[in-house]
Amino acid sequence: MNTSSYEADVYGTRPLSDLHISNVAELVAKRAAEAPGALAVTGGARTLSYAELDCRANRLAWHLRSLGVGTDVAVSLWLPRSVDMVVAALAILKAGGAYVPMDPAWPAKRLAFALEDAQSPVVITNTSLAKAIPEGRQVVIDLDGLEVSRTKGHPEGPPAVTISPQDLAYIIYTSGSTGHPKGVEIPHAALMNLVSWHLQAFSVRSADRASHLAGLSFDVAVWELWPYLTAGASVHLIDEFTRKAAEALRDWLVAHRITISFVPTPLAEQLIRMEWPQDAELRMMLTGGDTLQQYPPKSLPFALVNNYGPAECTVVATSGQLRGGGHEGTMPPIGRPIVNTQIHLLDESLSPVPAGTVGEIYIGGACVGRGYRNRPDLTAEKFFPDPFSAEPGGRLYRTGDRAHLLPDGQLRFVGRVDEQIKIRGFRIEPQEIVCALNQHPAVRESLVLAREDSDGNKPLVAYLVLEPNSDVAPESLIAHLSERLPEYMQPGAFVALEAFPLTANGKIDRAALPSPNSQNTLPAKLSAGPLTLTQKRIIEILRKLLGHDRIGLKDDFFLLGGHSLLGAQLIARLRETFRVELPLRTVFDAPTVMGLSAEIERLAERRGDA
Repeated sequence: MNTSSYEADVYGTRPLSDLHISNVAELVAKRAAEAPGALAVTGGARTLSYAELDCRANRLAWHLRSLGVGTDVAVSLWLPRSVDMVVAALAILKAGGAYVPMDPAWPAKRLAFALEDAQSPVVITNTSLAKAIPEGRQVVIDLDGLEVSRTKGHPEGPPAVTISPQDLAYIIYTSGSTGHPKGVEIPHAALMNLVSWHLQAFSVRSADRASHLAGLSFDVAVWELWPYLTAGASVHLIDEFTRKAAEALRDWLVAHRITISFVPTPLAEQLIRMEWPQDAELRMMLTGGDTLQQYPPKSLPFALVNNYGPAECTVVATSGQLRGGGHEGTMPPIGRPIVNTQIHLLDESLSPVPAGTVGEIYIGGACVGRGYRNRPDLTAEKFFPDPFSAEPGGRLYRTGDRAHLLPDGQLRFVGRVDEQIKIRGFRIEPQEIVCALNQHPAVRESLVLAREDSDGNKPLVAYLVLEPNSDVAPESLIAHLSERLPEYMQPGAFVALEAFPLTANGKIDRAALPSPNSQNTLPAKLSAGPLTLTQKRIIEILRKLLGHDRIGLKDDFFLLGGHSLLGAQLIARLRETFRVELPLRTVFDAPTVMGLSAEIERLAERRGDA
């Protein structure tokens, strides 16, 4: 299938006058020169104009150059989503290096592996996070004390750096099937292709106000920055609570007059079902990261655009605006290829499948990354010469995703060819969790999969064959995994089996694996029994919502497998049961039965006094 161009009735057009500029750092500098006082980025109590952003990034870039940062040198960002993070990422690009975002929520062992694997000679962080960085060869830059002590004497202009299209722009780490995350290398040419397409496809103007809510380990965070900063628009960083709660996010988008926003698929599905005020300025909601299950209603006051793309192909490979109504029982498509991108649906022999037939997605063109950091074997397995391209050096990336072509030229995603799964926008290789579980002394064998429950959630379930005479509690397994894996990769239930069921061919029979229940899940050590009627009712709600039969007063909702989307359901059920107005933040502030019951009883008492 050849490259498809977007239709005028789906996307606007905008002349791209800066195509001669080969990297985003130069484009941001150009916007700073054109409109120095314009708002560039804001988050919390901090705001930077384009002139301030450019000047701070220039000074830090000079400091990085003095430390040896240059072409293809990786610089790790161990920072929260913040104004400082934006300054640091831009400074690394100005210095000619590649930035490597590392999520502050990562456990210490994952951070240590990524630092070693990225071969970063420099880590940029802040005072509160610096203590988590393991001792090594890296130079640690603490931004909290850097401005006065190190960068004051540097010029306000940028260092003279030559950046070629194939130089690295960033490296992003994703889950790996070998038990360790893998670093995806993306060059400037691929990033600029994404930015140029985005500016044209969505008619981005300097007056646009864009949100930034993706976690730093999610490659969409790249997409939320550079298209807008290169257009002279403003980027608005969302606080941690608001970015996870649908109602709060809707209100924030309206209050901050956001005009274009990316929202992960599970949150987008909640937002498009909500009522929106007439004065909302949002014109475009972009979504992706998971399989979209529904079309938007006709009454939605903004456009909904579904996007698809692996991190290896620079965030987005296909995109399409969804029309509301009239699609009962059908899954929304993932759109058409973006500019300079080719999608091929191939069979096992790498031959194109007939139109309408399901094939595996292979991606070629300008969006394809360089490969995996320090993994030539895996790079050779997933990236290989493109037999369909006339471009010298053209390569295809094998995604492992399956799709078929619709009559209108759009693609519809139908699943995976392997075990990789996506939960809440995160790409997860179950084998990485298995490798971590098998390091526990009580575990002989393990298998991890996502099982969809009656509410449409996909909690991770770990199936374990324990060593003989082992007595292990879930708390021990959770503590073990917490040292190695981020929260979103930790199973919500542990099912103990004497042996895995096998097929006639001797393979694990996944269809025969039992659903978690009170008889087969490892029992947690109850922290305390229910003491009041309120606590008993809360525990009953949690049992049904989380699928756990044994829940104590001090058991944490999130350690039991809960997350922000389930938190919204929990709040709704608590409101209905107790007739009290609980904000979603309550689940984050008081995530235990004891905490929730105290808040409910406080509100009930206040209501009784009214």
